Amino acid sequence: MIISSMTKNGGILALFALITTGAVGVIHTLTADNIAEQERKQLSLQLQDVLDPHFYDNTLYQDCAIIDDPLIGDQPQTIYRARKDGQPVALVIRHVTPKGYSGDIELLTAVFANADVAGVRVTKHEETPGLGDKVEIKKSLWITSFKGQTLHSEDDQRWAVKKDGGSFDQFTGATITPRAVVGSVKQAVLFSKNNFDAVFNASNACQVGES
Repeated sequence: MIISSMTKNGGILALFALITTGAVGVIHTLTADNIAEQERKQLSLQLQDVLDPHFYDNTLYQDCAIIDDPLIGDQPQTIYRARKDGQPVALVIRHVTPKGYSGDIELLTAVFANADVAGVRVTKHEETPGLGDKVEIKKSLWITSFKGQTLHSEDDQRWAVKKDGGSFDQFTGATITPRAVVGSVKQAVLFSKNNFDAVFNASNACQVGES
């Protein structure tokens, strides 16, 4: 009787596990398209934040290259390519600096062919609330100070916080975070300046045909 009962209970548990797994699979299938669509919308908004849509006429999130270069991070990063009438206009570069006060800071920087910055946004960080988090557009307009800046050379002394002799403001009580962001954006602009044509000539790493 004990063996029969154990077998019965085991069967019930196995059936329950099978039903639960099936339900999870069905829910994932039903929600996957919606999740993907929301992710595309979020990405499109991020791209529009750093590069005004009137500058390009291609579907930006469908035109990209995956680049592994230490200037933009220690892992391969996605670079989106903006075109107008088929001609290269700007690169929108994902890049990461590990030099934040509380760890990695992830950024998105748009750079025109002449090395002028179209826009910059911090997309992820763990900086101190009320201090380092001022790099976030919701907290302050500091990040907009990059728009219209250009990089003349790798030794351009303006690309530093004022405490280090540059032209960018630091925050009261917080210098490490803005220093890290300025340095990372400078590297992204330098990467674009040195590799603009090569990135546009690279094969498309984004899925084509998405709606």
